[in-house]
Amino acid sequence: MEKLIIRKLDLNVKLSNSENMNTKIYKSSKNIQLIIETTLVFTGMSFLSVYIHQFQFENKFLKWFFYTVLLLFQGLWFYRLYIIGHEASHKKLFKKSNLTNDVFGSFFLMPLVTPINIYRKIHMFHHGFNRKDDDTSALDTFTTNKITLLKKVYFYTVWYVSVFFGGLFIHSLVSVILFLFIPPSISKKISPAFNGWTWYDQFKAIALFGMGIGFHYLVFYHFGIDVYLWVLGYPLLSFAWILSILVYIFHYKTTVGKDVRFNVRSVNKLPFFSWVLMNFNEHATHHQYPNIPWYDLPINRIELPSEYAKKNQNTWNFFMAIMQQLKGPRIIEKDKK
Repeated sequence: MEKLIIRKLDLNVKLSNSENMNTKIYKSSKNIQLIIETTLVFTGMSFLSVYIHQFQFENKFLKWFFYTVLLLFQGLWFYRLYIIGHEASHKKLFKKSNLTNDVFGSFFLMPLVTPINIYRKIHMFHHGFNRKDDDTSALDTFTTNKITLLKKVYFYTVWYVSVFFGGLFIHSLVSVILFLFIPPSISKKISPAFNGWTWYDQFKAIALFGMGIGFHYLVFYHFGIDVYLWVLGYPLLSFAWILSILVYIFHYKTTVGKDVRFNVRSVNKLPFFSWVLMNFNEHATHHQYPNIPWYDLPINRIELPSEYAKKNQNTWNFFMAIMQQLKGPRIIEKDKK
């Protein structure tokens, strides 16, 4: 069943000359460079965080200013780890070896305590059913039998907490933990994303989750609570906030319908953010052709069909895409659909 769904929804689109793609050769060297760069910057930020806290600043304001800036950057860098996991979930880190791909994907997801096989299941469902209807993979949409003032207040509160106060991260974390410990037969009933999920998959996910917990514990045990908080604890909270704000800007109030790969928007390149987030701004291209690796997305930008572009590309501005989420959720009355 799962293979039929994937084939039908073109999740594994092949690049071809007829598509006028500029990318034809997979460049593993780009991902090796990515792995080295990401590891070095992560390590450097960790040392810098410890140094800032141990250095005797005469001006306390200056100390906390530097640390706040660093903490935001650490949160963004944790988001890069998440996007490396995203590339691995598409098996694009090392295409010639699924094992190597998953080993490196799992390594970079360890600080986020996220098993790559659960990530892959949920993400493939997102690609296959993104905003297919008002009840499927549309995080900004609430459906109800009747809209009342009390319900509107509730839906708006849930939305604002989810986006601007880390709620979407909490939702993701709870989802991961939930599917770790419930039987596969029940997982399939809760979410069709887990069709084909087996006990072997679950044990593998538990092992990977345990590795993530173990990584956090080792840092805590060997370096103490203060260093742990500066290097992993506080940056993880920063990431939770940044992820919740950014994760849905490419889909917020875009079209809903069966052409799922067009229910998306891109935003213009901002050199710093595009570097940190690995060209994630080219999201419409990614959804139309998920096999294009991160480094080739800018040169292969594909515009949405005009009927989708009119609705979805209401902004190309990165910050405007964030701020428009303040407008709140879509609330749909079922009997008026």
